[in-house]
Amino acid sequence: MTIAVASGKGGTGKTTIALGLACVSDTPAHLVDCDVEEPNCHLFLNPRMVSTRDVQVYMPDFDNDACTGCGACVAFCRFGALALVKGRVMAFPELCHHCGGCEVVCPDRAVRSGTCVVGTVESGSKNGMRFTHGRLAIGHPSAVPVIAATLQAAADEAPLVVDAPPGTSCAMVATVRHADYVVLVTEPTPFGLHDLRLAVETVRSFGRPHGVVVNRMGIGDQRVHEYCKSEGVDVLAEIPDSRRIAEWYSQGELISNHSAEFRENMRQIWRGIGLALS
Repeated sequence: MTIAVASGKGGTGKTTIALGLACVSDTPAHLVDCDVEEPNCHLFLNPRMVSTRDVQVYMPDFDNDACTGCGACVAFCRFGALALVKGRVMAFPELCHHCGGCEVVCPDRAVRSGTCVVGTVESGSKNGMRFTHGRLAIGHPSAVPVIAATLQAAADEAPLVVDAPPGTSCAMVATVRHADYVVLVTEPTPFGLHDLRLAVETVRSFGRPHGVVVNRMGIGDQRVHEYCKSEGVDVLAEIPDSRRIAEWYSQGELISNHSAEFRENMRQIWRGIGLALS
């Protein structure tokens, strides 16, 4: 079973909930941090890393001596990653989507298969809990290949608790689209409601079961609850606004190690997920 923890925006407490769910799982969980641009679960878990591997993608390698400047590859590329300048092909690797089409259509065999490292995947464990996270290499714009490699590295483990990137971009979609259940974390504020709507619409677009955790209860109003009721979305738990939780988080502490109330909130979420999937 794969449980993805997502949010419509950053700063809602998504990582806190993902860590909490993994720590109180009845079956030893595998925590997977797919927020590859800013992974931070390891800062709280402090796992012992045992393996690291590079994430490589296809990257065309051009032989300018063989190229006749026909422009077939430039015409094929839909993403503007190639340009014909004074009879020579100029490549923009940051725009490449690694499809290999330029190599296929080149009549002069001037395009060869190459590779490019776009990130790394690291795995380890802490107190019986497996842990995997990905890191996007600096300068590479697309997190999707690293997310796919991170999920693949953890694919044989269950249950998986996956910390998704914030927002509703391609990175979030790539993380949650095949999850068995998506936990959406929000705050009871107008901004939280706005981004929750976007997240719910996104998850519904590919038919994933989902529920909402309202974090920092007490700082806003009831409009998030009213929205969830009108849309038929389960509110799995309410996490109260707490100075102590904020202090533990700022110190890199696992909240579940300090708060019995928080641990019960996490168990309540697990029970809600079980009911939804039964």
